[in-house]
Amino acid sequence: MKIEDFFNQQNVIELSFFNFENAITAAYYARENLEIVKVNDNFREFFPVLGNVSNAYFPDVLTQLGVNMEQVEQFIRDINHKGRVLIPQVPINIDGEERIFSLLSTRTRNDSFSYLNGVQGQFVDRTEEWALRREREELLEQKIRDRELIEQKSLQLENLATRLAKYLSPQIYQSIFSTDGETKQKHSRKNLTIFLSDIVKFTDLTDTLDPERLALVINSYLSEMSSIALECGGTIDKFIGDAVLIFFGDPESEGNREDALKCVEMGLRMQQRVKELQKHWKKLGVANGIAIRMGITTGFCTVGNFGSDLRLDYTVLGSPVNLAARLESMAPPNTILVDESTKALIEEDVDCKEFDSFTPKGFARLIQVYKVDDFLSSKHRDQRKKLSHVGDRVEINVLDSSDIHAAMKELRQIQESFEEQFKENR
Repeated sequence: MKIEDFFNQQNVIELSFFNFENAITAAYYARENLEIVKVNDNFREFFPVLGNVSNAYFPDVLTQLGVNMEQVEQFIRDINHKGRVLIPQVPINIDGEERIFSLLSTRTRNDSFSYLNGVQGQFVDRTEEWALRREREELLEQKIRDRELIEQKSLQLENLATRLAKYLSPQIYQSIFSTDGETKQKHSRKNLTIFLSDIVKFTDLTDTLDPERLALVINSYLSEMSSIALECGGTIDKFIGDAVLIFFGDPESEGNREDALKCVEMGLRMQQRVKELQKHWKKLGVANGIAIRMGITTGFCTVGNFGSDLRLDYTVLGSPVNLAARLESMAPPNTILVDESTKALIEEDVDCKEFDSFTPKGFARLIQVYKVDDFLSSKHRDQRKKLSHVGDRVEINVLDSSDIHAAMKELRQIQESFEEQFKENR
């Protein structure tokens, strides 16, 4: 006889199932063929729709609970081949409410009692845990969406700021977007050096060129003049057609004398650059080339934001601006005229010659006008960078000085191309 013959089978099963009987999970015990022998009270409470499941085939019970076929097949496969099952998420609809359970099962082995060789397992209610996990995942997803939205908006703002920067002088742009930008919005009275230039006979140019070529000419001209202005520290006020209004002394100043010298240096560099680009513009249809005239004055102006609630300009107002316009209009082509106030600031460094005297409209006294030749120091003149070079066999002209590195790259490409052609010819 076997030892199991001395014991009541049902009592042994009840005893072995004692811990599960009092468990808070929905526990079950089934024979090796997966026929259910016993379930605890919580099993019946969790799944009242099942009724009496004794002697029922456990996979059929899973199907009746609404467990999907893939998980049922996984249970059968794992319990038969691995001897254990762990399905972490089993959705079961109970009384119209979806609840989430984990299904844990394992095969039992007992050498003394053969009828304890079977399958025992339990459903663990994870509904609240999965709800918290789902909430956490939703928060994480929302955080990701918010971050993507922030990145998208930041990119839009960056693109907007980049576009906006093209409409503002860099100094003004920085003052608006810096932390102390509010202090820059006040109107102030400052001693400024004003520069105004335009293209001689610009109207004739607009009448002879088609819109596309006119745009190429004017855009290249204004781009080069702007680059020089920024290099010299000028604040670009505005473009008025072909005219350029620039001032020195706000928002930053190195003193009246230095501001005036920088302005004159800027004008001389502009003249040099215009000469360098003449051949390029002639190829675009400007038959007679481009000549510019310039007027420079120094005096007290009111600087700040002027305009309406809908549109503001950071600009300068005052008689020096009007006088600069008069000097510019009376200047011969490719000439810089300055007033006596500017001449007094620069005369130790710049060669100035008397040009004319007149009483502008709105002025009470005679104004002496001077023509700028160049800086007296040859060392100063030699320091100016040249964007064109004419040799015995090669002529180089940088058409766009906004990106010198790109121009150098093009020159290297041209060099490589010539070297390749030279190899082929040999």
